[in-house]
Amino acid sequence: MRRRALGLLAALLVLLPAPAAAQERLALAGGRVVTNTGAPVEGGTVLLSGGRVEAVLPAGAAAPTGYRVIDAAGKWVTPGIIAGISQLGAVEVHAVDEANETVARTAPVSAALALEAGLDPEETAIAITRIEGVTAAVTAPFPGRTIFAGQGAIISLGDGRPIRPRAFQHVAYGELGSRIAGGSRPAAWAEILNALDEAQRLRNGLVSPMRDQHRDLRVTRDDAEALVPVLTGAQPLLVRVNRASDIRQVLTLRNRYPGVRLVLVEAAEGWMVADELARARVPVITLGMDNLPGRFETIGATMSNVGRMVAAGVTVALGTPDLDASFQPRLLPQYAGNLVAQGRLPGGVGLSWDQAFAAISRAPAEIFGLADMGRLAPGARADVVIWSGDPLELSSAPEAVFIAGVAQPMESRQTKLARRYRPGQPETGLPKAWMR
Repeated sequence: MRRRALGLLAALLVLLPAPAAAQERLALAGGRVVTNTGAPVEGGTVLLSGGRVEAVLPAGAAAPTGYRVIDAAGKWVTPGIIAGISQLGAVEVHAVDEANETVARTAPVSAALALEAGLDPEETAIAITRIEGVTAAVTAPFPGRTIFAGQGAIISLGDGRPIRPRAFQHVAYGELGSRIAGGSRPAAWAEILNALDEAQRLRNGLVSPMRDQHRDLRVTRDDAEALVPVLTGAQPLLVRVNRASDIRQVLTLRNRYPGVRLVLVEAAEGWMVADELARARVPVITLGMDNLPGRFETIGATMSNVGRMVAAGVTVALGTPDLDASFQPRLLPQYAGNLVAQGRLPGGVGLSWDQAFAAISRAPAEIFGLADMGRLAPGARADVVIWSGDPLELSSAPEAVFIAGVAQPMESRQTKLARRYRPGQPETGLPKAWMR
């Protein structure tokens, strides 16, 4: 009996999670510290402990005993970049359905889909993006069978796993929503209202648990249940929309469902209704630099879109909402820098440096309620990047990346291939990569 009890105890101990490794205490000393809470601290020191920012010390202050000092003199120290919207962790190859978890074209459910079930922490793009200073990403599904794409997640690029699963619901309106819903905006709008009404009925206890008694088979009971957090404001509703008139239509949702927290995605003509967005306190996530009227709904697109919205008081975050693989989250600092340059062109409206950097760090954190991210302040999550220079300049690059206080390897598949095939490298006898 005693032997059996000891064996059971040993088995239980094996099943218990191992204690987390103690995180190193670090002092990033002497850099230009961008806190996102005030003016930069020249020559400051950022103390990291237990995965959090412990303090930001002024120039000349010595690091306390017990901290490993990392020399950041002449460098820039900033919060990690947050991709406002992306497909990181969910897409390995866009053109291959088996490697793309963002779209479910024939699934019986839509809003109930939870993207975290398909995330791959080993996806190649995660490491490629991480060494460029991006430490977290909003990963979104894309509409398939219906205009409701499902629930996206916010992931850490340290381990590729969700910081916040089921962080939001994503739905398409405008031309994309119209095409999926049956060919017109009225059809897309009716589908949005029907789905939210079904969720409201379920919330009020008015829907039978029998699926075959549901009014609309495009909105299953599972979908209606998934939309209840949208009605209560527990999950923001991201609406992909571009045309100014479509944006105004989307804003009316708040009249019918007061608890809904709207966030617009793309909003190419957002500048045309910027004052209305500001009054409604509806934020926008967009790529930022697009003036090509490639579709009827983007005829009013302009490079000054973000600058005009921010000037009106709209919270704007940058992301890569387009599924085109060329729009990569690792390029977000470049896009933000372009917005600074836009303000220097004749007739252009852009952003200040502080506004542009906030659009790729603090703004996405605020939009999704990540109060401990996007800034360097006591208690904030220790996602920190040391840059060789101004992060919004193409000549600068990350030299060190810390996620939750842990130094990240500055390697990716690209760096390994570059090293392997660099001219002058000795022959390894291995077959060429493309022949494997």
